Amino acid sequence: MGDKTQLSILILSTRTKEYFRLLLGVMLAFLLTDGLAILLGSYVGNLMPVTAVKALSGLVFILFGILILKNGPEEEEEAETSLSSRSAFLSGFSMIFLSEWGDKTQIASALFATEYDPHLVLAGVMMALFLLSLMAIFLGRYLASRIDRKLLSRAAGAIFLLIGSSFLLSALATLVA
Repeated sequence: MGDKTQLSILILSTRTKEYFRLLLGVMLAFLLTDGLAILLGSYVGNLMPVTAVKALSGLVFILFGILILKNGPEEEEEAETSLSSRSAFLSGFSMIFLSEWGDKTQIASALFATEYDPHLVLAGVMMALFLLSLMAIFLGRYLASRIDRKLLSRAAGAIFLLIGSSFLLSALATLVA
């Protein structure tokens, strides 16, 4: 708990009341990224260049940050929730799907699968990610009910911009090195 993935889920959960759909999108993304890593073992790292994935993830985080910050106070009051049912699923899925490639969770999953029964590794990984995601959603729901929506939106936008910038800087540093 506390890494960029759970932070992303927490922030997305403050922007919707469609928690179940958000959780479904997140879990599908985890299943695809970590499931593929487990299935293919360490080969996953060779499928997609980590630098390109980091850059793309950075751009997605920055886009989410800009979209969150762009919503003015009148739009915030107009819509009780910022994500529709469909976009809660898509937002959760796309955020996690793009940011998990080459992530330490995915790499660890692939490494464990080379040594242990892949079915058990997948079950353990999915249970852990489900519980962490559920905790992040409940914490986001709690914060959304206790903290001013405008302040929460600004903080969420800024955090997404920071995460996105760090991804882009990391990708640039890799290219330069």
